[in-house]
Amino acid sequence: MRGRILIIRGGAIGDFILTLPVLAALRRQFPAASLEVLGYPQVVALAAAGGLADLARPIESRPLAGFFARRGALDPALSEEFAGIHVVVSYLFDPDEIFRDNLAKVTKAQIIQGPHRPDGSRPVHATDQLLEPLQRLAIFDADPVPRIRLAAAALSKRPCLAVHPGSGSERKNWPEDRWAALLGHILGTLPIDLLLVGGEAEGGRLERLASALPTGRSEILRSAPLTEVAVRLAGCVGFVGHDSGVTHLAAALGLPGLALWGETDATLWRPRSDAFSLVSGDAGLGSLGVATVAAALSDALPDWLARERVLVE
Repeated sequence: MRGRILIIRGGAIGDFILTLPVLAALRRQFPAASLEVLGYPQVVALAAAGGLADLARPIESRPLAGFFARRGALDPALSEEFAGIHVVVSYLFDPDEIFRDNLAKVTKAQIIQGPHRPDGSRPVHATDQLLEPLQRLAIFDADPVPRIRLAAAALSKRPCLAVHPGSGSERKNWPEDRWAALLGHILGTLPIDLLLVGGEAEGGRLERLASALPTGRSEILRSAPLTEVAVRLAGCVGFVGHDSGVTHLAAALGLPGLALWGETDATLWRPRSDAFSLVSGDAGLGSLGVATVAAALSDALPDWLARERVLVE
């Protein structure tokens, strides 16, 4: 196929990262086709930066609004753009098929509907479920592991461990005082620096944690564009965080890492990477001790760091 394929994916960072195998499979199956992604700008820009998409379009654009309304006014210029599409793979939440019906008015493309959200009643990982609609395009053997390759930022004098001590939900977060104890011990044990990553959801957590650490051993990366976050993560030697989109991004970049995992179904949502480990408490994250996390992190880090054994006495 030398035509144009449009992939539509809303959702947060983690949802999009878990859809990367779809883009990779389409790229592999149709190398001459143009892959276009419609989604939230910061997230879809990551696919373009990683070479998995040729064009990224914002799903929040004003011209697109009519396509989400029954008997909506369809923008002429956008309608003409859609008319040239050959295949549409959509993961939109569109229960009444309003978007699909409007799209069908302006294009003869084959429209394939995928799940907006994987089915939690099935013991099948989200990436496998998201790939299933591609069987209509005779794609049956796709790699289900999200992968994205970006040039890493220049490393600091010491190797850097990326840390994301937050998430989109407070119930997924390990207590801040335990993060403080863990990070302090890491810097007291290993010849590494810390990159503290977060956004608005972390509030003042990053600054409070950094203020208790030795001067010059940590850096805060707050609310940076996702492509910048990815580039900085790619230059790190490892990662530790919660059940979050940033954790899925770190895993897709190939970092060895550790995720502090709470109540979310790991069979469905865990980072799909052999280099990533999970650690959970018997009674939730609140029961997870610092020594347990430190030992698990030591096992997850690269060999030369693991030899130092990040253990709390």
